Amino acid sequence: MDTRERLIETTRELLWERGYVGTSPKAIQQRSGAGQGSMYHHFHGKPDLALAAITRNADELRERARTAFDGPGTVTDRVTAYLRRERDALKGCPVGRLTHDPDVMADPELRRPIEETFAWLTATLAGLLAQGRADGELDPALDPQATAAALVAVVQGAYVLARAAGTADLYAQAVDGALALIRPHRQKENH
Repeated sequence: MDTRERLIETTRELLWERGYVGTSPKAIQQRSGAGQGSMYHHFHGKPDLALAAITRNADELRERARTAFDGPGTVTDRVTAYLRRERDALKGCPVGRLTHDPDVMADPELRRPIEETFAWLTATLAGLLAQGRADGELDPALDPQATAAALVAVVQGAYVLARAAGTADLYAQAVDGALALIRPHRQKENH
């Protein structure tokens, strides 16, 4: 891994662990093994490096979600694959956790990849849910946009519950509850 990559990966880790304020240039340099000159050779400063790290986190979140959404099976199968994919529930979401960071949220450039990622995630889920509704798999009364927003909120909230309780079981319980919201619609048989 070259120096630029080490700097980005280190910053990703530190942002996840400590937030923006706790991610000092000195901490980045010490953990990455890169000198100050190397850091400023590749990046204009901490905000530039943080933007690269946040963008990388956002891109990876999208790619993992896309893998589940584009996978095999019904809409319910694909949404289930997304919700139940392996995560470190106690560590939290590397993108979602940054929404609690006032310095990130106050900076439009740092906030942009986070906003774009959650907008993409919600829109993609809404499209899948609309497809499931149109195909008769899901309840015709289901509101795809509202349900997509609820599913994204459940994932982020499930991380909070798991971290607060110190157990990933609460994450799994929240996902099970969310999946109950989109159980496939079954037409009543005419007798």
